[in-house]
Amino acid sequence: MDFGITKTIPASRGDEGIDSLFDGSITEFEFHMAGNPSKLSVGDYVYTIFKDELRGRLVITHLIPGATNPNSGKPRTLIMVRCPGEKVVQPIPHKGHRGTRYYDGAEWL
Repeated sequence: MDFGITKTIPASRGDEGIDSLFDGSITEFEFHMAGNPSKLSVGDYVYTIFKDELRGRLVITHLIPGATNPNSGKPRTLIMVRCPGEKVVQPIPHKGHRGTRYYDGAEWL
């Protein structure tokens, strides 16, 4: 199993938004997480959920602590990933959520 976190891509980004993570049109993407991740490391994965389906995963290249949420002013960590990521052949049902959740990669094929 491959450890990481899950992040839900908002439906408002559309299919183009999720596809851009896996089609080679971008080389890097930024996710964020509240506070400092105690269990996350470079080389772990961000598993993407879109429309209640696990769509793919991206390797974390670096973590940038000390950022601030522009809306709340609370601390957060920026999570940089390498693109394109690995896209699943067939999307896997997986409930979307707000925020970040640790994930052991159990459903990854």
